Amino acid sequence: MPTETLKDEPSGPLADTVFGQVLDAIYQGRLAPGSVINEVALAQEYGVSRGPVREAVRRLQGIQLITREPYMKARVVTLSAASALELFQMRMALEGVACNLATRRMSDAEIADLLDELEQDRQHRVASKQGEAAAPRVFDFHERIVRACGNQRIINSLCGDLYHLLRVYRRHSGTVLERKDDAYAEHWQIARAIRARDAELAESLMRSHIERAAQHLFEHLAGGAPAIAGQHVPVT
Repeated sequence: MPTETLKDEPSGPLADTVFGQVLDAIYQGRLAPGSVINEVALAQEYGVSRGPVREAVRRLQGIQLITREPYMKARVVTLSAASALELFQMRMALEGVACNLATRRMSDAEIADLLDELEQDRQHRVASKQGEAAAPRVFDFHERIVRACGNQRIINSLCGDLYHLLRVYRRHSGTVLERKDDAYAEHWQIARAIRARDAELAESLMRSHIERAAQHLFEHLAGGAPAIAGQHVPVT
């Protein structure tokens, strides 16, 4: 029988832990889009009762990472080209403004820290490509810029519950190595514009960066279709 220090309470620290574990499994693709959520199997895997798992699934439904149709089993959200396009259109608008504001508001020390994080990320990527053992890094370039913008409404929109769904889509937009390398180079271009305090350039680069990611993700989700109705993906 699974043992729990919190007497199988469906909510609380234990449910938070299970929520984080299931969320990470979705992020990493171990629970793939469209896959059935088996609460019994998850409870066995995590060594808990079904109560905390059920609560974690309910919370994941609330942030749109798990769907449950009437009389159907819960499933990980299926990524669609149309949904991705809508999300990335919103990202392009809000993150472009956030990048402009962050360029104006970040201190020199905060910008230096951002560049240092990017350099550490570069070193980690090089080590990983060379097959060297490297500890996992938790650095989200986009979240860092959004939180630095100082506009709480933008921060709440992009770093609240919607952040998790955006992160899943962003992960799929970078599944091909070439796009990962391009995205990384684009991050550096944006960071240099921020360091130069060129707010308009930083905003333009961020918008272009997200537009390219949207195009790549649409092609991936649409089964290789290079465009909508033969035209460039309309993210503007």
